[in-house]
Amino acid sequence: MFNCIQRVHQNTLEDYPQFLALIFLGGLKHPSVSAGAGLVIILGRVFYALGYYTGDQSKKRRGGFMILGKLVLFGCVISTASLSLAISKHWNLCYVRVD
Repeated sequence: MFNCIQRVHQNTLEDYPQFLALIFLGGLKHPSVSAGAGLVIILGRVFYALGYYTGDQSKKRRGGFMILGKLVLFGCVISTASLSLAISKHWNLCYVRVD
């Protein structure tokens, strides 16, 4: 039982920096959508952990819906990046001149 709890904790710690980066960058342009996607990921983590704590490997799939939150956050980050690129091109902030 302890090993299951320890593995969930380690997996959560490994995923945490990616989660923070995605939610901060995606939230620059889409704060409400990023917050909702972050909530989906957190709920998915909770269901994943509760399923994994049982020791039955098949129950850890309960939190699989958290991938939907990650996909939404990736979309928000891409949208934020495209806006940043459009602004820098419009304001000529790039060091490389594109003609």
